[in-house]
Amino acid sequence: MNHILVPIGESTNAKNTLQYAIDFAEAMNAKVFVFRAFKVLSKAGTILNVDEIVGRETASHVKEVVESVDLKGVDVSVISAKGNVIDSINSIDKELGIDLIILGPRSNSIKEEMFLGNTSGSIVKQTDISVLVVPEGYAFKPVKKVLTAIKSGVIKRKEVLQPLETILEVFGAKMRLLQVKTPNFLEEDLEFHSELAAITSAYKSSENATLFQGVLEHLNENHPDMICVFRRKRGFFKKLWEQNSVKKVDFESRLPLLVLKGTE
Repeated sequence: MNHILVPIGESTNAKNTLQYAIDFAEAMNAKVFVFRAFKVLSKAGTILNVDEIVGRETASHVKEVVESVDLKGVDVSVISAKGNVIDSINSIDKELGIDLIILGPRSNSIKEEMFLGNTSGSIVKQTDISVLVVPEGYAFKPVKKVLTAIKSGVIKRKEVLQPLETILEVFGAKMRLLQVKTPNFLEEDLEFHSELAAITSAYKSSENATLFQGVLEHLNENHPDMICVFRRKRGFFKKLWEQNSVKKVDFESRLPLLVLKGTE
């Protein structure tokens, strides 16, 4: 894991998210890119250099956040880009190669009932880069136990597991695999990708209406430091991602949530 991208917005939690990312990057020996996109709405009569001014103010805000944290010797660079957040992230990934995105649950949302704001939710939903969602106010600590929840053990691309494999290796962590058999469970879901089986320290299955309910049921039993799920078409986030934002009544994680991508 070489490059970590940290999108930040106006959230008061931005400093905490960045500090977690830097602490995490220190353990991974990775470089951090702090990123914020900005948009300029064209209006008649506006000054001609408005893009330059807004871009400069955006970069200034990001630098203020960076200067407020303990860098711990980690290589940190600031990136600001004009335009859509998703398009900007895709461009950054194409140019630099991003291994993981670390973000807070509500980058720009001020609604208390939201777990994921529109920006954070769209990043998880619309990019093909694995994302680590850090709860508000959560302080970094070494990961010792990971609870990975799945419906299906079938993974078509082994590189999908890379972020999880790296975390387990760097921290010397153990991964418990929870397979939740929902009403639409298929026999083929019992087949396990060999690399997923290789990194599994313990396995348990349960029957629940949804994968999310299975996770809630087993959290207290396992006491993990991190939850890991896969973004699939019929997986953990199928119902949640009908909209980019996610309400706390539908889902709220008080632990870092690793979302692995590209399993289909």
